[in-house]
Amino acid sequence: MSQENVTMNKVVLFDFDGTISTLRAGWEEVMTPFMKESILGAYQPTNEEEQALDQDIALYIDQSTGIQTVYQMRWLAEQVGNKGWNEQILDEWEYKAEYNRRLLVKVKERVLRLENGELQAEDYLMKGSLLFLQHLQSLGVEMYVASGTDHPDVVREAGVLGVAAYFKEIVGAPVGKAECSKEKVIKELIESKGLSGSDLVVIGDGKVEIRLAKEYGGLAIGLASDEEKREGINPVKEQRLLEAGADWIEGDFQIMAEWIKRLGL
Repeated sequence: MSQENVTMNKVVLFDFDGTISTLRAGWEEVMTPFMKESILGAYQPTNEEEQALDQDIALYIDQSTGIQTVYQMRWLAEQVGNKGWNEQILDEWEYKAEYNRRLLVKVKERVLRLENGELQAEDYLMKGSLLFLQHLQSLGVEMYVASGTDHPDVVREAGVLGVAAYFKEIVGAPVGKAECSKEKVIKELIESKGLSGSDLVVIGDGKVEIRLAKEYGGLAIGLASDEEKREGINPVKEQRLLEAGADWIEGDFQIMAEWIKRLGL
């Protein structure tokens, strides 16, 4: 069988943040205090109440990594209402707007400095990812990105990191809509290309994309990325991805031969 026939139906769908890009590394450190502040308001909790709240927020963030931000903010709005500690209850879109404002302070600074040439793209790419994308492209593998980050932002960030051209399509969360971009892309790929089994490979660091890959019969590869070092395995993510049912877990893209073997190329 020729190389072309081996790869012609192979499609690889990547998550973006924490899988290819580390531009948004540290988002949990923004979301955690924001959620706590929003739920508490001016209320002074007991030690037991505060500990329980901290655990609930940490557990939810861990479980929801990879989903569209507005769904996380929907959970936040529900918690604010259920607790009744803060009289000011916003809707999910208002919470999302404020969370994004806080998060993008750091992200926008990084993007601008990359655009100005003050920072280097490789400093915000998972190690080995650029060579991996280049190699897959040379093999004729179609690649896509599906992200829970707002569409205009993920397109811009892929562009500034110099990886946008490797993807046939980049799909982020639709602005102003609560819709799972990852599931939508997977369904459309399967339906339009008649994919089955390991023809579809999904690579990501969150439970959402791994579970979707398994649900639709694809090969689910977990990237348990250490976003600070950009290499090696993050044990917290590794456990999360194991629980989601990942077929294989790696921490970066540096061992090219193993990746190619796992993808069946």
